Amino acid sequence: LDVDALIKKVEKGRLITTDQIRKLLAEDAEADYACPLATGIFIRIAAEAAEEDIVNAQEPSPYWRVVKSDGSLNEKFPGGVQWQAKRLIEEGQTIEPGKGKKPPKVKDFEKVIQEI
Repeated sequence: LDVDALIKKVEKGRLITTDQIRKLLAEDAEADYACPLATGIFIRIAAEAAEEDIVNAQEPSPYWRVVKSDGSLNEKFPGGVQWQAKRLIEEGQTIEPGKGKKPPKVKDFEKVIQEI
């Protein structure tokens, strides 16, 4: 629920990185850091719950606005990087193709990072 609440704070046209989420979770828990594996799992759970909300005509958490620390898209989100890219493009982001095995990423993502 904490991860989902953070994702819900991200405004349209803005992004948040997984590292930012980890940092905020750690600060809230007065810890040195938050586990990257567990955080990733909970981000994915929030994404899957958001897709259920869409099916049920409820307002979803905008999980597609969560990118990796280098601005790349998340292959583990529902619908994969294609679906995340589609949603981000609809919100005005430009997506650069991945190189080699690397996933696509948001162009100039640093400019639209939201501080929470």
